[in-house]
Amino acid sequence: MEEKLNLVEEWDKTFPQSDKVNHRKITFHNRYGITLAADLYEPKKAESKLPAIAVCGPFGAVKEQSSGLYAQTMAERGFLTIAFDPSFTGESGGSPRYVASPDINTEDFQAAVDFLSVQDNVDPEKIGIIGICGWGGMALNAAAIDTRIKATVASTMYDMTRVNAKGYFDAEDSENAQYEKRKALNVQRTADYRSGEYARAGGVVDPLPEDAPFFVKDYYDYYKTSRGYHKRSLNSNDGWNVTSSLPFLNMPILQYSSEIYSAVLIVHGEKAHSCYFGKDAFAKLTGDNKELMIIPGAVHTDLYDKVDVIPFDKLQTFFTENLK
Repeated sequence: MEEKLNLVEEWDKTFPQSDKVNHRKITFHNRYGITLAADLYEPKKAESKLPAIAVCGPFGAVKEQSSGLYAQTMAERGFLTIAFDPSFTGESGGSPRYVASPDINTEDFQAAVDFLSVQDNVDPEKIGIIGICGWGGMALNAAAIDTRIKATVASTMYDMTRVNAKGYFDAEDSENAQYEKRKALNVQRTADYRSGEYARAGGVVDPLPEDAPFFVKDYYDYYKTSRGYHKRSLNSNDGWNVTSSLPFLNMPILQYSSEIYSAVLIVHGEKAHSCYFGKDAFAKLTGDNKELMIIPGAVHTDLYDKVDVIPFDKLQTFFTENLK
């Protein structure tokens, strides 16, 4: 059921390899028949079946960046983890390339749970997920539909449907603005079909304008410098297909988040431009097993890779308490 992927075997991450865990490349498939590539990390000393965590994000990143760091660190803390590339990106399969989908990308998380559920060294009743940036919203969407997910962390999350439809800080929240956006994207569809290729939106702007907003400078500092650049990362290079925005305009991913019964932890930086996504998503959650953690002074990308800012102790406690 899986296509053969050409996976890089050497260590090509943006973070150093840990000597506390075992690492290997794996593949799994989703229900659309797309084969996904992932890095699997597991504690070197494991005497019984392990709780497991699937990690993905940020939106436009690859598993060699932030998600891999989260996965490796949580493996050091006793969990079997995988960090995967979403469909159509990185080392994962799927054609055309560089397209996002609120449905398929939610399914990618569920496919990761499929894979973890059948591993001999994983307890299928103890599976959680971590979504970073745009995949924080996808993680909540997956938790709303997949009852096998017992605990979810959304870190520095975006609601990708909201930001695509309404713009940053809802500045484009008008019928006319949204119509003009749909019109432009459908004109692009025609142009793409005529040319036989998909126009790319461009990744993080480079060179960086002096008057760029702070959050753009924040992204540049991660994706375009040695800190976080990766050759397969969309944000580090030519970005998504322009028309990837289309399905997010009328397919809200958090429609049923109020019906998530399992535990949820939303983590956001106090100074992050995106913090309103996390706060508003948390406000929709119900039950007494939901928590919002605001990191004082942190900006959006601090929670990508700054190990002294990412609350890994809290993440360990959260998953330990809820995967039991």
